[in-house]
Amino acid sequence: MHSTDKPRIFPLYFQAVSLVNIIFVIISIVCFCLKTHPNYRIPDIDISTTMGNLSSIPIGSGFGVGNGPSKIQLNTIYVGKMATRAHPAFFYVELFCNIWFSAEFLVRMVFCPNLGRFLKTPVNIIDFIATVSFYIDWALDRALSGSNRDSVEFFSIIRILRLFKLTQHSTGLKILIQTFKASAQELFLLVFFVLLGIVIFAALVYYAERVERNENNQFSSIPVGLWWAVITICTIGFGDLVPQTSLGRVVGSVCALMGVLTIALPVPVIVSNFAMFYSHAQARSKLPKKRRRVLQANEAKVGRGTAAVMINAFTPRGPVGGGGSNPSDGKGI
Repeated sequence: MHSTDKPRIFPLYFQAVSLVNIIFVIISIVCFCLKTHPNYRIPDIDISTTMGNLSSIPIGSGFGVGNGPSKIQLNTIYVGKMATRAHPAFFYVELFCNIWFSAEFLVRMVFCPNLGRFLKTPVNIIDFIATVSFYIDWALDRALSGSNRDSVEFFSIIRILRLFKLTQHSTGLKILIQTFKASAQELFLLVFFVLLGIVIFAALVYYAERVERNENNQFSSIPVGLWWAVITICTIGFGDLVPQTSLGRVVGSVCALMGVLTIALPVPVIVSNFAMFYSHAQARSKLPKKRRRVLQANEAKVGRGTAAVMINAFTPRGPVGGGGSNPSDGKGI
């Protein structure tokens, strides 16, 4: 007799794989960040070998001079701007993680019901590019050296996009993505008005600083003013560019106020969409997870008596001695 509370194997398997996948993603991102720390990098010393003539060495240098000229090997160590590379331990950790990612991606691709839809999913595309970039970086790292290796390491930033894989395992991240999709029109209008304000205030502050006499004018062109306008509208204010004239300060004040109003306008719409998707997710999580299970042949045979009792209990009876229908004899309606 089989237990009626049998665990469903595949959901438990997927939960375990998802947990392991999250752990590997976190380990991969941590290694990607730590390997750039100076304490975890080793110098990449460039040693070049040249052949010199022993007869050209001055007398008294400690080398014996024979009858004829001879050759001596000279090693030159370049100690200029020394290049560094990550500790080899990070490579082995990342290699182990990428072997897991490769195997997991291949298994999902083989057993997916719709291969075309699988290959078009953005998360799967990012996963494939991030995994392939590791092997390409590995091959180029073995072929290049010095400063060329630093330029190749720049492309490894693609691997940090693997964080988007966490959206498959987090309901909150899925809600956030759906919120941004539903608020795409409002976000587009926000970006449009912000860009419009950046261009306008960059031009205004440029000419405002030129109207009055200003020996410390930091706004040499409108493109320089664009950087200042971006920082001011976003209410950050680094302080590297500061208006010096009265008219320039007025322009800066209006720019900051317009930035606060512009960014705050679409916030209620985005919050409303987030609350809607969150309430739907909460309602969906409260639905029953277990579907009605189909009984196996041996289970149906064992439970036949109990099922008959339950059917008779819910079957309407006719008068005593009358022709009450019995569902078990096939005469009922």
